[in-house]
Amino acid sequence: MPEETQTQVRAAWLYYMEGLTQAEIASRLKMTRLRVNRLLVEARSSGLVNITINSRLESCVRLERALVAAFGLKQAIVVPGPADPGQTAAQIGKAAGEFVSKIIEERPSGIFGVGWGGTLRETIRHVRPGQYRDLAVTSMMGGLTYGIEINTFETASRFARLWQAECHYLAAPIYAGTPQSRDTILAQDVFEAAFARIQATDVAILSAGDLSDRSLLVRYGLPGDVGVAELAESGAVGDMLGQFIDRNGQAVAHPINRRAIALPLAGLRRIPTVILASGGLNKAQIIAATLRGRLASVLITDEDAAAAVLASEAPGSA
Repeated sequence: MPEETQTQVRAAWLYYMEGLTQAEIASRLKMTRLRVNRLLVEARSSGLVNITINSRLESCVRLERALVAAFGLKQAIVVPGPADPGQTAAQIGKAAGEFVSKIIEERPSGIFGVGWGGTLRETIRHVRPGQYRDLAVTSMMGGLTYGIEINTFETASRFARLWQAECHYLAAPIYAGTPQSRDTILAQDVFEAAFARIQATDVAILSAGDLSDRSLLVRYGLPGDVGVAELAESGAVGDMLGQFIDRNGQAVAHPINRRAIALPLAGLRRIPTVILASGGLNKAQIIAATLRGRLASVLITDEDAAAAVLASEAPGSA
């Protein structure tokens, strides 16, 4: 569905179904009141709006409202599930790119934190470029020790280039060899400064990884001495910033978490806006866990994953 059509449906939903004024819709969707008026006129003339909204996006809007209510989110954006599940990351990335662009255009300063992964790679392709010299982009976790497009270093640098912003790396691997070597690395002055910057992040965009072989962390970043089976036995359903969490969004008692070179989860909860851009049915468990643990305040996902996440909150589900 074209982006303009999705915006038109959202505006129509808010006006006809939720009773918002055009001024309120303009504020909610971050556009002018004149554009809202034009969208509503076109919705009526095209037949999109009769008594009901003639679009499957209506189901997405319902899911968005339910997610916000269930998890206390600032906002949820649910995109229609593509016919080809392989395009899920691309669809979520398109919506995330538009969302991030609006945030930065509204407040083009401060610190913008990033993780890594395929969905963020797709997000970058849809971010509008600009000149934001008062903005700094920082990676929030270590990276792979070899070059790959989805790496944290590449993700941070591509965002920064688009915005002509400062770029800062957490120049370390995702995991240290032992918890003790991690502590030694982080005790160095350069890392103290890097973590002070990361902790001051205003807006962050991250993805989440499950425990399947689709997970990029499982495929590329997990140390050879750690297996998926033992992570699952510890109660893990997936990871955020390389740290494995249980279904309630709490760090599991596994040594791998004490080896991660990344912002600790407690620090993540203190960031004003954390955007989780992640989708696919395989990620429903980790998305739900992230939201239960209050590790994200904005969710951008697809409708199948959204429905599965909400189903997991239903009475009697476990």
